[in-house]
Amino acid sequence: MFIPLAPLKDEFAGRRVLVTGGSRGIGAATAQRLIDGGAEVVTAGRTKSDETPSASTFVSGDVRTVAGAQQIVGHALEALGGLDILVNNAGAIQVHVGGSRAIPDEEWEDSLAINFLSAVRVTNAALPALQRSERGAIVNVATNSYRNPPAAGLHYGAAKAALVSYSKGLAGQLAPAGIRVNTVTPGSVDTTGGTKVLQEMVDAMGATIDQLTSTIPLGRRGDPRDLAELITFLVSDRAQWITGANYDIDGGA
Repeated sequence: MFIPLAPLKDEFAGRRVLVTGGSRGIGAATAQRLIDGGAEVVTAGRTKSDETPSASTFVSGDVRTVAGAQQIVGHALEALGGLDILVNNAGAIQVHVGGSRAIPDEEWEDSLAINFLSAVRVTNAALPALQRSERGAIVNVATNSYRNPPAAGLHYGAAKAALVSYSKGLAGQLAPAGIRVNTVTPGSVDTTGGTKVLQEMVDAMGATIDQLTSTIPLGRRGDPRDLAELITFLVSDRAQWITGANYDIDGGA
């Protein structure tokens, strides 16, 4: 059970934030946590949901293309007047129980676009604004299965592995400009989309979600707010000497 924490008060007062994939799940929880700390937040996604923080400015768009990424960043800058924090959380997976050979070529390309290149494209569009910030910070959300991706999600794991590598290289490149870049790699998180995907995978294995959960040392799947706490820490001044790091957050799995 997730234990709600105290408000952050004014820790992020005056900070301007863009969260992609921010309409639901991890992105929405992160956006809300930053809003609670006083930040002004733009959430971006294809469609708004009941989870989208009401205090955020929602921008609809598709980060899979260069034009879509640039459009989202442009709308965010119009709303915020600048940018201090970027959370690249957009991602998606289609399960293929037949393994890698069952994954169509076009789906490999789509997975790279949404799970890796979206972060590259949004970051490139946002960099001029981040470079004008005195406390620029980027967090990219990957997955802990990038190390050993299941066959049914090999395209997803491979794309997120590219994101982890990109983040490490980008951190070194942007450090002289004072922009910090870190990655978080979550395990199984209890979101609507995540649970749907997990159910498809365990069904293919003849197992259950409860059986999978029983293998997690801390005894439960993640709550989106667990991720929000780590992401919020990494973009805060409390983490001002942390860059180029990759944090597992998976209950010890």
